[in-house]
Amino acid sequence: MTNASAALAALADPTRREVFERLRNGPRAVGELAQGLPVSRPAVSQHLAVLKSAGLVVDHAEGTRRVYQIDPQGLGAIRAWLDQFWDTALAAFAAEVEKPDA
Repeated sequence: MTNASAALAALADPTRREVFERLRNGPRAVGELAQGLPVSRPAVSQHLAVLKSAGLVVDHAEGTRRVYQIDPQGLGAIRAWLDQFWDTALAAFAAEVEKPDA
């Protein structure tokens, strides 16, 4: 599975997407991420493990806590995958605009 495929598969789950979106404002500990979610803290840890495996987040220890943050390289893989479609769409648009009037 490519990096983009793994990342998109990981984000297909709504709970993982919510956890990932909660990281947009900066690093957070598992307990903070779990607050208000309809799943347990251990379940959030499992979701974070999937996101980490997909290359979307990284973590580090702060005392006894694990703090997670978005990994920009993981987002880069998704962006590169999406850019190929954008490049194709722009090329098609340019070709249409440059057509001589009929």
